Amino acid sequence: MSGAVLAELMAQGVREGAGLPTLRAIAEEAGELGASRALVRLGLGDERARADLDEMRELLAAWREAKRSVWRAALRWVTVVVLAGIAVRLGFQEWVR
Repeated sequence: MSGAVLAELMAQGVREGAGLPTLRAIAEEAGELGASRALVRLGLGDERARADLDEMRELLAAWREAKRSVWRAALRWVTVVVLAGIAVRLGFQEWVR
C-alpha cells in the first residue's frame, strides 16, 4: 500500500472541507499505511510472516516450558536434600540410603 491514497484523501478533505466520512477514511488509511510500514521494517511484510510468527510462538512456548521444568527439577532437588538432611539429623540414616 502506498501513500497515494492517503494523499488523495487529504486533498479531498481540503477541497470538501473535511467532512466526518472523509476524516474517518483518512484516519483508517493512515492507520493501515502505518501498520504496513511497521511490518515491513520489522521484516514481517511478506507472505512468510504468518509462518514466521507461528514458529516464534512455538519456540517461545517451548522456552517457557523448559524454564518451568528447570524450576520444578531444582525445587525437587532442594526438597530431597532438605528432607535427607532432616532424616540424618533425626537418626534415620538407613532411610536416606
